[in-house]
Amino acid sequence: MIRVTIYSRPGCHLCDDMKDLVRKVAQTIPLALEDIDIYDDDELEARYGLDIPVLFVEGERVASARITEDALVRILTKRVPTSNF
Repeated sequence: MIRVTIYSRPGCHLCDDMKDLVRKVAQTIPLALEDIDIYDDDELEARYGLDIPVLFVEGERVASARITEDALVRILTKRVPTSNF
């Protein structure tokens, strides 16, 4: 299973869009989504506050603000050793 992390905050429409996209892609590519709220964490707010949402795949930063479905699928399928996608 591919580990996907989104750094976000409440009330961020770009964050909601990215989470919706990741959930949509998760219907065909097995992944574990972790959503980290930066709102109450000063360190995370300082690191990602101007870039949210920030998307990591297996610990590697792959996008911020926006990503297309095609780009996300390409990134994720590179992480799957044998793929039926």
